[in-house]
Amino acid sequence: MSLFEDILPARRDWSRIGDSYEVTKKPRDLDIASLDAIPFAPMDSIPQGGAYHPDYTLKSAAEIKSGTYFERGDILVAKITPSFENGKQALATNLPTSFGYATTEVIPLRSRNVGNDPRLLFYFLLHPDVRNHVSERMEGATGRKRIPLDVLLDVQYPCFSLQNQTKIANVLETIQQMINIETRSVNTIHKIKNVAMNALYTHGIRGDPQRETEVGPMPQSWESVPLGECAFVQSGVAKGRKTGDAETIRLPYLRVANVQDGHLDLTEVKKISVRTAEIERYKLRHGDVVLTEGGDIDKLGRGFIWRSEIPICVHQNHIYAIRTRRDRLLPEFLAYQTQSPYGKDYFLKVAHKTTNLACINTTKLKAFPVLLPTPEEQREIVAILEAVDRKIDLHRRKREMLDELFKTVLHKIVTGAIRIAGDRLEMSQLRTSGIVTAELDDVSRDTDR
Repeated sequence: MSLFEDILPARRDWSRIGDSYEVTKKPRDLDIASLDAIPFAPMDSIPQGGAYHPDYTLKSAAEIKSGTYFERGDILVAKITPSFENGKQALATNLPTSFGYATTEVIPLRSRNVGNDPRLLFYFLLHPDVRNHVSERMEGATGRKRIPLDVLLDVQYPCFSLQNQTKIANVLETIQQMINIETRSVNTIHKIKNVAMNALYTHGIRGDPQRETEVGPMPQSWESVPLGECAFVQSGVAKGRKTGDAETIRLPYLRVANVQDGHLDLTEVKKISVRTAEIERYKLRHGDVVLTEGGDIDKLGRGFIWRSEIPICVHQNHIYAIRTRRDRLLPEFLAYQTQSPYGKDYFLKVAHKTTNLACINTTKLKAFPVLLPTPEEQREIVAILEAVDRKIDLHRRKREMLDELFKTVLHKIVTGAIRIAGDRLEMSQLRTSGIVTAELDDVSRDTDR
């Protein structure tokens, strides 16, 4: 049941956020002109999903033409779409001065009462039901909607004693720290993978001498051939195209959002109408390399292997399906090559670019210079990189499980579904698939009734 569905949970006393927190205002007598440097937090520096600290930029008073005043210890809540829905918010506990400025698109909140633990509100605002409740009440033009102050301050907020606010926040913070560890692990191994790909696609694994080519150094025994000579490239179904009177069927289709570097995200797969006569043309086949044609620059050339995760699935026109001639080019070897610094550099160089957008057409893709060792060496290189990917996937899955644990614990504590046993909360209630560890067992979690 949603937190705000029908009635608020009866096992908990509720107030309003505005009863405990207020919007921080700049003091009238504050003179910033005399200060040498003031911390400034643009929207890009506001973290999302549970991290506290923005990356401040020090600016002179003259450089701050506009901004939102805030003080050390404030919660900075993004008020514009889609930043709010994405969970962009900060807790300014590491502010190097007593105050700073941030983008005008945040709301700074500070406690009305001494002893309130702002971490509890910080985490409460990450509850999906809270986000949805506030998002539905945003105002303004499509794409530029903002949160009215009274909407945020009127959100129902659970009542906890000051002592228990800290205990609960400690639990949630511990889970977030575990999430951050897994996130850093994923990022670190990704960096290692990039270094490994660069070395493998430059030096190989046979110790061959290198030769300089128009695409850079590579082992002397390797070939370099256009992708079109060793693979078939198929574009996808255009969304919204007219099908006329043709017989059609609704099928799952792969979108840019589903294709990441090194994995597929199939948590949300949409459907599209396809002419039955064209199903065979656009249907993904086991072992296809699916590659994004572009969009935002960071989406250019993302790719992975299709493993028939969905029995019959087509792909949209912003994704290429590449079918390799396996006697010459293993699909896995090509997929890793497109992810490598070498592949990324090529796509960025030949892509048609506008402001923050880039795309690669079929002609340029077919001309991609594929580096070709023997099939045996391809398999050995793929085995090395797949081992790295398994490590990345392990940490990614642990992070996803911890994300779910965080949401579950937050919801159960807020609603009063987690009960008190003596002066401790029994961790057995949260022990799911071995996610809860001894780290959490050591944390006291009293809650108010």
